[in-house]
Amino acid sequence: MIRKVLIANRGEIAVRIIRACKELDIKSVAVYSSADKDAMHVQLADESICIGPPKASDSYLNIPSILSAYELTGADSIHPGYGFLSENYEFAKILEDHKINFIGPSASLIKKMGDKIEAKKIAKDLGLPTIKGSDKAINDIAIAKKISDEVGYPILIKAAGGGGGKGMKIVYESRDLEKNVIEAKSEAKKFFNNDEVFIEKFFQNPKHIEVQILSDEKKVIHLGERDCTVQRRYQKLIEESPSPALNDRERKNLLDVCVNSISKLGYKGAGTLEFIYEKGQFFFLEMNTRLQVEHPVSEAVSGVDLVKRQIEIASTNNLDLEQHEINFTGHAIECRINAENYKKDFQPCAGQITSCHIPSGPGTRVDAAIYQNYVVQPFYDSMIAKLISHGRDRKSAISRSLRALDEFVISGINTTIDLQQKILKHEDFLSLRYDVNWLTKSDILKKN
Repeated sequence: MIRKVLIANRGEIAVRIIRACKELDIKSVAVYSSADKDAMHVQLADESICIGPPKASDSYLNIPSILSAYELTGADSIHPGYGFLSENYEFAKILEDHKINFIGPSASLIKKMGDKIEAKKIAKDLGLPTIKGSDKAINDIAIAKKISDEVGYPILIKAAGGGGGKGMKIVYESRDLEKNVIEAKSEAKKFFNNDEVFIEKFFQNPKHIEVQILSDEKKVIHLGERDCTVQRRYQKLIEESPSPALNDRERKNLLDVCVNSISKLGYKGAGTLEFIYEKGQFFFLEMNTRLQVEHPVSEAVSGVDLVKRQIEIASTNNLDLEQHEINFTGHAIECRINAENYKKDFQPCAGQITSCHIPSGPGTRVDAAIYQNYVVQPFYDSMIAKLISHGRDRKSAISRSLRALDEFVISGINTTIDLQQKILKHEDFLSLRYDVNWLTKSDILKKN
């Protein structure tokens, strides 16, 4: 049984995991960089230990330091959260080799599903619908041109080992292909130390749908789907569950095929399958072998605590929950609150929070690690909070989100709170006339 968890992360997700541990009567260990010595996760954990200087590569990505912290504190498990080392198969393999309990899937599956080319092959073999394109890395421009002509422009060049928009290039005409392949490979090498890229058909007006699953290697259940269509440059801003874009038949078909496919994979823990959805068709994008930022909307509509279930599966190798026991209720929306000036091309905004009021009330949840006088660090991701609103339907969830955003006070730095308000009030959002490219093209940003 798990008795003490070291959390190899920071910020709101570290706080979220600490809370789950407390409710399970499990001790928690916070690791922190010297810049995070006053962070909330450090204050809330049962124990804390500094693992290095501010730069992530010297602290939160420093595997030897994290292993030393594990040994020094007597922890018996490691939860990676999301980001940082959560999808680093080498980290997971080291833990496996040293018989350290990793709260997540096997290193082998992390490696396979983390490689976009390999993941696509696996998805196809599992029976998931995949996007037309290359089935291996592109190293020859002549082959790239041949595949692109067969797929039909526009096409998308993607880094095999990454995500978040890095190493991705849209190509509309054949004459621009070679230049973009070279640039994509260069970016992929820089950000992921892997210059392999592949080609897929580019969808011009898609929605982004993902399915949350839980599995103990034998049994697989789903917690419904999420709609993550409101994005900017492949970075999600608003997520909701269930997706308002799907009808009941489409939803059931998607959820069934995901459960059936993952049942063949021998997967362990929480995972997310991401899809492009356009004109009534779904196409597999990737699988995230970890907890997602947007997991709270799935928790809100399903009533299932995903982090507790992750720990349960890692502790007992058993998922003590059946699909028929989950009763989906209402609609949930998550707004990501970033420390950014969206009027200046979303420029990150570090600095001290001079005043802070977290909203509350019916159907309102805030996952955050900020407080008055907290200093937002420039070394890490700019997301500082998540507002999750749950209502009986989409209309009431939007109303609750707007009410809570109006109560949300963060002074001293720029945030995206008023941007979220503009999106939720926009007629296109209310009437579902948006796709993954909508925000960039909309009047919301053009007016600023």
